[in-house]
Amino acid sequence: MIKIALDAMGGDNAPVDVVHGGIEAARLAKDKYEVILVGDKEAIEKEIAKHFHTQNLPITIVHSSQAVAMDEHPSNALKMKDSSIAVAIGLLKDGKADAVVSAGNTGAVMATALFGLKRIKGIRRPAIGSILPTEKGTTLLIDAGANVDCRPMDLVQFGIMGQIYYSHVFAVPNASVGLLSIGHEDTKGNETVLAAHELFKKAPVSFIGNIEGGDILKGKAHVVACDGFVGNIVLKFAESLHGLLKFNLRRFIRKYFFSQIGYVLMKATFDNIKRVFDYQEYGGAPLLGVDGCCIIAHGKSTPKAIKNAILAAYKMVDEDVIDHIKASMSEFTEEGA
Repeated sequence: MIKIALDAMGGDNAPVDVVHGGIEAARLAKDKYEVILVGDKEAIEKEIAKHFHTQNLPITIVHSSQAVAMDEHPSNALKMKDSSIAVAIGLLKDGKADAVVSAGNTGAVMATALFGLKRIKGIRRPAIGSILPTEKGTTLLIDAGANVDCRPMDLVQFGIMGQIYYSHVFAVPNASVGLLSIGHEDTKGNETVLAAHELFKKAPVSFIGNIEGGDILKGKAHVVACDGFVGNIVLKFAESLHGLLKFNLRRFIRKYFFSQIGYVLMKATFDNIKRVFDYQEYGGAPLLGVDGCCIIAHGKSTPKAIKNAILAAYKMVDEDVIDHIKASMSEFTEEGA
């Protein structure tokens, strides 16, 4: 059975929402996985007691005496040897867990994972992949904020890892990879993008060339490679679309009487549209490049988001994504690219 360590103390409303999400995920386990709640045992048990019919769920608790604050500096977090995220990463490192999920301080999670799990051989910089909705389904944006400054080869490695993750988790053979730039032409972009474009042509990926910002939500590429500075800006902008959509729906529905009648008739349709833009549906972002399955969830994650992050972690383990990345990077390195 796959074991998923959940940082119960990480998140804006931890452990309440995190434990709730862990319980909801456990209800769907069907003997496929177990949820290990890591954190203050007394606080976790108190939250579990608020829910019904939890006795037979595949849930265990591993105690930790410390918790990393959401505004804690990553270097300070590394000094906390018994923090919930450090203990969770330790379980993964020691083979007592197969994946880690945390909605805690992103920098602390990344630093702890990098320090505890190390990088996959051949990977210079681990990257965060974030799922975005598109006209054709979803797109994986990588890097979404882990690396502000990148070398050309970093972008290529992001593309390789992103393609492997997307192809296996979303069952899309040879997922396409696009390089985010300011134009489709090979000659468009800064020095890093121009150099990365040439390297991508030799890389073991389904490279479709440069794509522009407007191509992302059109779903032109399954995977969009970029540095973390640009990627994080794109991600934050995309996340704001959900709030803008809800705001304008409310504004125009309240303004016109017939719109209110129409809303009642089309409520199911509007709910489906809002769901497409809701980050909770996608759970969390994979941290690719470290030697272990690690999902970083949004700090504001609701129980639903935590549940979906755990399901994403299970899928990542079940599809052996890490082993596939190792094999691909080994082959890529041996080819001397």
